[in-house]
Amino acid sequence: MNRIPHFIFFIILTMSVGCSDDRTPNMIITNANIWTVNKNKPQAEALAIKDGKIIALGKINEVEKLKSESTTVIDAKGAFVMPGWIEGHGHFSGLGKSLQNLNFLKSKNWDDVIEQVKAKAETLEPGEWIEGRGWHQEKWDTTPENDVHGYPVHDRLSEVSPDNPVILYHASGHSLFANAKAMEAAGISRETVNPMGGEIVKDGNGDAIGVFEERAMSLIYESFKEYESGLNEKELTDKWYEAITLVEEESIKKGITTFQDAGSKFFEIERYEELAEKGELDLRLWAMLRHPVEEMKGKVHTAKVYRAGNNFFTCNAIKSEVDGALGSFGAWLLKPYTDKPGFIGQNTTEITDVKTIAEMAIDNEMQLCVHAIGDRANRVVVDIFEGMLSPLDNGNEKRWRIEHAQHLDPSDIPRFASNGIIASMQGIHCTSDAPFVENRLGTERAKLGAYAWRSLLDANVIVANGTDAPVEDVDPIPSFYASVTRKRIDNGMEFFTEQSMTREEALYSYTLGNAYAAFEEDIKGSIEVGKLADLTIMSQDLINCTDEEILDAQVLYTIIDGKVKYKK
Repeated sequence: MNRIPHFIFFIILTMSVGCSDDRTPNMIITNANIWTVNKNKPQAEALAIKDGKIIALGKINEVEKLKSESTTVIDAKGAFVMPGWIEGHGHFSGLGKSLQNLNFLKSKNWDDVIEQVKAKAETLEPGEWIEGRGWHQEKWDTTPENDVHGYPVHDRLSEVSPDNPVILYHASGHSLFANAKAMEAAGISRETVNPMGGEIVKDGNGDAIGVFEERAMSLIYESFKEYESGLNEKELTDKWYEAITLVEEESIKKGITTFQDAGSKFFEIERYEELAEKGELDLRLWAMLRHPVEEMKGKVHTAKVYRAGNNFFTCNAIKSEVDGALGSFGAWLLKPYTDKPGFIGQNTTEITDVKTIAEMAIDNEMQLCVHAIGDRANRVVVDIFEGMLSPLDNGNEKRWRIEHAQHLDPSDIPRFASNGIIASMQGIHCTSDAPFVENRLGTERAKLGAYAWRSLLDANVIVANGTDAPVEDVDPIPSFYASVTRKRIDNGMEFFTEQSMTREEALYSYTLGNAYAAFEEDIKGSIEVGKLADLTIMSQDLINCTDEEILDAQVLYTIIDGKVKYKK
């Protein structure tokens, strides 16, 4: 007689807290302000985790009844618990590599770049290359002497590194700076012609100043690769794995539980899968295969990996691109740059090649992700997608993505929705680029089509979010802040705030929106019973705090697969 009420009680408890079964949880998070990103049940006070999945979600007193002596209990003390941040577009090994080399993201002028290179050169033997990334001439507080389009000339850089070739990538990754030694190694002279889709920036006398934009970067990069090929192979491999460890640590401490990599090589995909299967990836990784079209022919299927190592690694997408970046005059525009009359940017990949890659994606049942920044580039990509996606499902079953989608002609925005195209954008790019966007595009184009989140969302387009690290810091908080305020952190400059996202939209774009953009919304992106226990606990309520308080938000815990990977 006494057993029946207990059984009925357990059924009622299970229903009230959304518990999937009666197993004792490994972990309970209680006394929490849980934002689930699930519209049907947006908030809760506690949750329970078992074997890496959420098994219960509800009120404190209900969930706590499930614990036993072996259950780990985290008292959130009212902190904000959310689905783990998903980096929707970054460069995984690239970020790791940037953490090993010179980093100029915070450099305020050319002098700082010079000093860092000088100090590095003093530690090296003659002939060793110096690598760095992150400089951006439009973000310096002073304009270098003898500039060309705002770029410095290589003379001072070459003086401090006479015996060491130097290769310094622009923050965008779409141009680089080389010193005299590097240009000498690459055989650069006045007679060297621009490759298709690239430019060797020269002064009025026809001499290369050291800047190589878009496809012209390959002239220097090939010399660097030749140098690398002569190094010890084991040391290079060990250095690559060290970079992966560094990027995992950097991402996890900033609350990121999944990283969507915008361009992996065949060898990297093989290594990632092996790490996942061995249980040696500390965060979840979703990757796009990226190689020139000729290198992928007949081999794409070998890189296709689906949820290896308990959902820790997937490669089910292919990456291509059609233009460069606005900061390096590489964005492909419908009308010329306002500050570079007569120039419309660069088409960096033959359109026929992009179409061939699209066919590879279809043949291998993979997503297609195409980099497009300028309004012409975006229109061309939408045209390609529209011509290849089935009108029966409006592209929704393919979820093809345009990576960045930064500058759009307003007439093309409805076409994103009608073709099921995902706008994979990066909130931080808006405020980071704001000081020079109007100079490049003019006020009207900047106002109506630059980082047009509101217009895209109102047209029912899925907007994914991220940082494009190492182009920007991988930290989600500044990007989230930019998404909801469109305001620079350093000086308060606002950039057409009518295109802002709401708090709810911005969090969706960084969690469930990113999961949807990778066909992973069934296992992550929201806090629901049955989904993976990938969670971030923040010190601030990101839905209700003030704008200024967003910037005070700190990661208290990063939990991946039900395990605490970071605790402040």
